[in-house]
Amino acid sequence: MARQRAAKHPLDLHERALRLLAVRPRSRRELEVRLRRAGFEADEVDEELIRLESVGLVDDGAFARELAEHHVKSRRSGRAVVGALAAKGVSRQVIEEAVAGLGEGEEDRAFELARERAPRLAGLPPDKAFARLSSLLMRRGYDPSTARDVTWRALRLLEPGENPG
Repeated sequence: MARQRAAKHPLDLHERALRLLAVRPRSRRELEVRLRRAGFEADEVDEELIRLESVGLVDDGAFARELAEHHVKSRRSGRAVVGALAAKGVSRQVIEEAVAGLGEGEEDRAFELARERAPRLAGLPPDKAFARLSSLLMRRGYDPSTARDVTWRALRLLEPGENPG
C-alpha cells in the first residue's frame, strides 16, 4: 500500500519559491517546474511567479546574462551557453540577447584554453595529444574545425624551437 509522506512543516508556495531562489538564481521555467513538482497548483504557481517577477526576484534576462558570463569565464563556447540556457527553459529571444556578443573572441578563448592545457600532454605521442586536446575543446562546445585549428597551434608551441609569442 503506497502512502504519501506528509511533511512535518509544509512550506507555503511563497516560502518554497524563496528557498529555491536562495540556493541559486533560477529561470522562470525552472522555478515553475520545481514548484509544480512540489505539488502546487498551476494557477497558484503562475500568480507567485508574476509576483516574484514584479519585485525582480525572477528575471530570465539577468539570469541568462549571468549564466553566459560564467560560461565565458569557464572558457566554454557560445554554443555551450545556448545549450545550457535552453536546458534551463529560457526563451529563444532572451538567449539570443544574452549571447549576442559572445561570438567575438571565441577562437581566442579556445586557443587560450588549448595553450594552457597543451603542456600537460607534452609526454604523449602527437596523435594522442591532438585527440585529447581537440576532444576537450569540443566537449566545451567549440565546433570541430575551431578545435582542430587551435589544437594544432597550441601543440606547435610545444615543439622545440617554436616561439610561444
